[in-house]
Amino acid sequence: MKKSRHSTKYRRVLQLLRQLREERGLRQSDVARRLGVYATFVSKCEAGDRRVDVVELADFCKVYGISLSDFLKRAGIR
Repeated sequence: MKKSRHSTKYRRVLQLLRQLREERGLRQSDVARRLGVYATFVSKCEAGDRRVDVVELADFCKVYGISLSDFLKRAGIR
């Protein structure tokens, strides 16, 4: 069995990124437009094909209307 290249914590971050987008009724293209990037960027971030840095995570949080601190708490990261 292939071992994941992402830690459990990072997988929770990716899962929450997608969950928040869906809770807000947004498509990847909607998020991309608000971030000023291509939809493939959002897709690759959610899929784990592209590593999200802290600045990008803060930008996602702004789009989703959640503070970075609350995002990390909700993802179970402290």
